[in-house]
Amino acid sequence: MSLFRLDASILPATSASRSLADLVECEWVTAHPDSVVTRRDLAADPIPATAWADAVTAGFVGDNERTERQREARALAATLADELIGAEALLFAIPLYNYGVSQHVKTWFDLAHTDPRIDPQGTALRGKPATLVTVLGGNYAPGTPKEGWDHSTAWLRRVLADVWGLELRVVERPFTLVGVNPALDAFTDAAAALKAKAETDAVAYGREVAATRRSSAA
Repeated sequence: MSLFRLDASILPATSASRSLADLVECEWVTAHPDSVVTRRDLAADPIPATAWADAVTAGFVGDNERTERQREARALAATLADELIGAEALLFAIPLYNYGVSQHVKTWFDLAHTDPRIDPQGTALRGKPATLVTVLGGNYAPGTPKEGWDHSTAWLRRVLADVWGLELRVVERPFTLVGVNPALDAFTDAAAALKAKAETDAVAYGREVAATRRSSAA
């Protein structure tokens, strides 16, 4: 048994997404104490911004015509794909930044998606149990003043569940800036309730994923 964990917070010491992901991981490790946890930290070890273009353009020329950068990009894409394909379960801890998916997460996804084994019509990832932990500084739920401003979560659901075919569970914690931004002080009670719900969901989904075997591997 093995778990792949991706972290994207640029503030690891105070990261709400990492704290929730820790709860998910704890349930996995409790259920599978001898399992391997493979980690990729996109803040500590970012994917080069040029890697996606290099990997894509490498596909248009023969191997003997590829530049060193193109070869390195293809090799890195294969490594990213190996991490995803080799794990029995996946955990993604991805905060909302500036109302959208952050550059370093998008770069990671785009590069991994160039590997021919990760194919929307294929079976490399389809049906694999996964948990997405996402946190938002504000609240963009239906009925709120900024409804629709979260352009990250829907995209992540689309690419992880619909494109890659993962069996996805989503833990979402809004209002992480309550207590930090005085303009949000009026939402202290609501933020506490949402935090508690997210923690409950993280534990529950962690247990579910730990108990789930991918159907094709059963």
